[in-house]
Formats: sequence, C-alpha cells, structure tokens
Amino acid sequence: MAVRVVLADDDEVYRLGLSSILSVQPDIEIVAEVGDGAAAVAAVREHHPDVAVLDLRMPVLDGVAATREIASDATTAAVGKPVAALVLTGFHVTEAVYDALRAGASGYVLKDRAGSRLVPAVRAVAEGEAWLDPGVTRDLISEFARRPDERRATPEDLDDLTRRERDVLTLVAHGLSNTEIADHLTVEIGTVKTHVNRIFTKLGLEHRAQAVSLAFRTRLVGPDDARPDLGRGR
Repeated sequence: MAVRVVLADDDEVYRLGLSSILSVQPDIEIVAEVGDGAAAVAAVREHHPDVAVLDLRMPVLDGVAATREIASDATTAAVGKPVAALVLTGFHVTEAVYDALRAGASGYVLKDRAGSRLVPAVRAVAEGEAWLDPGVTRDLISEFARRPDERRATPEDLDDLTRRERDVLTLVAHGLSNTEIADHLTVEIGTVKTHVNRIFTKLGLEHRAQAVSLAFRTRLVGPDDARPDLGRGR
C-alpha cells in the first residue's frame, strides 16, 4: 500500500519540484498539494494521509502551528495511526525547527537537500520512525545544549539502561533510523522499536532529538566519534 502524503509549501514552483520527486515513487501517493498551513490542516482532516510534509514558513498558519494542529487532532487519530508531520526548513537549525519537534513533528529535511533526502524521510516517518537530517545533527545538539532550561545530564542518567539499550541509543545519536539500526545490529525492526520505547520511558524523553542531545550530554557519544559503518552488522 502506498504512503499517502499531503504536501504543503507556499512556493508553488518549489512545491511542484517536491511533487515531481515524490510522485514518481511507486510507493508514494500525493493526495493533496496546498499553499498554506491552514489548508494543510484541512487537507489532512479530509484525506487522512500517512505523512504531512510541511514548510516551516507558510502564510495563515506556519509549519509549527500546523504541526501542532495535526499532532493533536483527534479526528485524524481516530481513523488509525496518527499522521506523521515532516517539516521542511531552509535553515540548518532554528528556533522554529526546535518548536516543530516539540509540537510533534517526526523530523525535518533541509530544503536544499530535499532532492536526495525527502523520499527516504517520508518513508521513515510513515513507518513510525524519526528523521533527523544526519548532516546537521551536530547543529541540533548545539541548539539543545545551549538551553538553560535543560538540566545538565550526567553518565549516571544512563544507569537504568541495559547494554543493548545503550547500543541503540548510541546509534540513534549518530542519526540512524530504526531500520538502519536493525540492519546494523542484525535484529528485527520490532525489537529496535521496543528498545527505543524503553529508552524513552526510562529517560523521560519525548522525541528523538532529545535522545540525541542526551547521548552527547552524558558523553555516551563524542563529537568526533565516527558514524557506524552501515555495511557491516555487529
């Protein structure tokens, strides 16, 4: 069954380009294309897609407000799994990106890299995973780290995690999706999802960006650590 997508961007030419990228994929179907956040929310309520791709900067409702509406909308959740919001940003990490993640977005894609990353990002969030652009993960970490309302994490915060949960958290911090983690550890994706859920519960996390930040704050992962070789499982 195809992944059903609502696409929202106020730049008609850019939106047409995104539509062309997505519509040629045999497993992706665009059910609506709109130019503002309010129209995106209405389209989601009408079509009940799997994914809503939302530009952060749109008229009427911006991407953050639209994400919040979609994430909290009982009418969409009532027909099955919640709609995953994937936001598009022209900047590496801004307050709006952080706010979108807090509002319930499953991830974000840089607009200048959408040509190569939008399709895998849509597929990932449709499967209930998160998508944090691996090229700017460090920027996201810096954004979380500078916030005075974030308490200083210590290695002791990880004491409740099992060894395998630490392994999974390390891979999450390197920007790997659940599918990539499953391949790397040679386990079923359902097993990875269980580990991730337990990590979130034990550490009191709400979303993947917080997990990335915590992994670096506790020094589980260092800024110079190499990304795992995905060509080889453990």
